[in-house]
Amino acid sequence: MNRQYTPSLRGKKKEKEPSWFLQYWRGLDKSLLLAAVLCSGLSILLLYSIWQNGISSAVGASYYRTQLLSCGLGLACVITLSIVDYHKIARLWFLYAPIALVLTLLCFTALGHKRAGADDQAWLNLGFIQFQPSEVLKLAFILTFALHLAKDEDNMNKPLHMLLLCVHGAIPTGLIALQGDYGTAIVFAVIFLFMLFTAKISWKYVLAFLVAIPVVLFAVWNFLLGETHKKRILVLIHPGTDPENIEYQQDRGLEALAHGKIFGVGLFSGKDSYVTVPEIHNDFMFAQVGQALGFVGALAVVLVLAFICLKVLYDGHRAQDKLGLFVCTGVFSMLFIHCVMNIGMVLKVAPVIGVPLPFISAGGTATVSMYIALGLVISTYTHNNKKYRIY
Repeated sequence: MNRQYTPSLRGKKKEKEPSWFLQYWRGLDKSLLLAAVLCSGLSILLLYSIWQNGISSAVGASYYRTQLLSCGLGLACVITLSIVDYHKIARLWFLYAPIALVLTLLCFTALGHKRAGADDQAWLNLGFIQFQPSEVLKLAFILTFALHLAKDEDNMNKPLHMLLLCVHGAIPTGLIALQGDYGTAIVFAVIFLFMLFTAKISWKYVLAFLVAIPVVLFAVWNFLLGETHKKRILVLIHPGTDPENIEYQQDRGLEALAHGKIFGVGLFSGKDSYVTVPEIHNDFMFAQVGQALGFVGALAVVLVLAFICLKVLYDGHRAQDKLGLFVCTGVFSMLFIHCVMNIGMVLKVAPVIGVPLPFISAGGTATVSMYIALGLVISTYTHNNKKYRIY
């Protein structure tokens, strides 16, 4: 009698579980991180060229080195945060939220510092380092407000709950406005509104908000803004009325953009080849992009930044829960309004209010905070799939 042959399983090797690193690598949002690194690489190269060409006397070798160090530190933060589940990060609000508020309040003390040429006292000078607490506060606000919305979404349209949400948004926005940093205050307000609308706010509140806009604008114009801020808005409505003072920086920025033409004058063409623009390394870095790399380079930067914003928004909509959606929406709105306001300043369609271009403008605090924000987004991406969860 013939026996049926059954293959032995003794010699068959058991499939190995993928290594920790392989799991992490598979779950990492590599395209989003690559786009940010490309922008940072361009920023470092532009700062190096500004220094080498002597375009700005305010820019020394320390600027591109600081940007390089900030980029490295930011990447380390991204890796760390992307490993940790964003739920665990959000639940630690009682640690980082008070720290962010205390650091912001210290700007109103003797430790507060007003940088040269700035209108606001929004920096802390600790002797060995200067940094902007509002960048820390942005991240804390996104996390705490996302957690607030996720826990209260079913009741948010009840009057008392909506009032508490509005207070949550008004505290950081008001503190930053009191510092005189109206540009960053607008960023907070936009983050608040975007996240609130994503949580499906009732239309009765939307209508009330629309009705209140003229009243708010009247109050802001007459009781909050100083004469300099008013002039910066008025010259946009009546261009050419103050070319030697308020308009000078924006006019030079536009001249630099036009000077680059299609392909730019290059990165290392010598000082005489460039148009000098005040704060070209910071708020007006987009003007240097257009001047050095031309319309093609400027368009490429806009497209990469648009990709980053849209990818963050996409990651939010594929998140496993509302907390992930709200975190990504907050980061998206922060990046988006920064891009719109900064490029608008350079194009002279928005007032000069000191908002940097994400991953491009010089600034250690801003660069690290933008990378931390991406780390939070990538955490929602990494921990969306149980297969690739790490911690």
